[in-house]
Amino acid sequence: MAVSVEKIVCPPPRPDRDPLKMGIFAGLHGDEPAGMLACRELVAWAAQKPAELLGYEVHIYPECNPSGCQARTRESHCGLDLNREFWRGSAQPEVIFLESHLRRERYDGIIALHSDDTSDGVYGFVSGALLSQHVLEPALAAAAMMLPRNSAHVIDGFRAENGIIKEGYSGVLCAPPEQHPRPLEIVFETPSAAPLPLQVEATVFAVVTILKEYRMLLAYAQNL
Repeated sequence: MAVSVEKIVCPPPRPDRDPLKMGIFAGLHGDEPAGMLACRELVAWAAQKPAELLGYEVHIYPECNPSGCQARTRESHCGLDLNREFWRGSAQPEVIFLESHLRRERYDGIIALHSDDTSDGVYGFVSGALLSQHVLEPALAAAAMMLPRNSAHVIDGFRAENGIIKEGYSGVLCAPPEQHPRPLEIVFETPSAAPLPLQVEATVFAVVTILKEYRMLLAYAQNL
């Protein structure tokens, strides 16, 4: 069964541009509304402040698990956690759809938005490009203006340092295994017990900061 996952491109693509492509993914777990709502806020922000996206083409996927989002369940209608199915030959149509986009677009950066019911603060996972940690740190600082940062030494079963985890689960949404060099890859997590408006605001602040910091770091590297 084929499935289509909504994608919004900001700004609309033009053939005369060679932008940095960033993919923002939310709703892999249908019971985590903060990321989905933040995606809608980011679309509005992009329309209001197009100059902030100079040099970027941002692809936003607000609901990567449509059936789970509709039912407000972590799993899809098949009862599977889709965020453990990537690059494993999954037959799940949502995963096949997203994998095809990840392969075709070859994103320079991938940001996945989640909420954690075991955390009392914001935190994130980093992988891929070496710049990932340097970009996540200021994003967590920005988000901490709305919600506390999780400073535990172990978060979600992984070693953490000041809210940053360098390990992760197998099968999560990420760039294709064959993509080299590896892109910037960040998973941003909010505490699901926090008020939803604060989770949304913290997520928007984090994503906007990631885009700003990544552009600045790349410009600095080019001038070395």
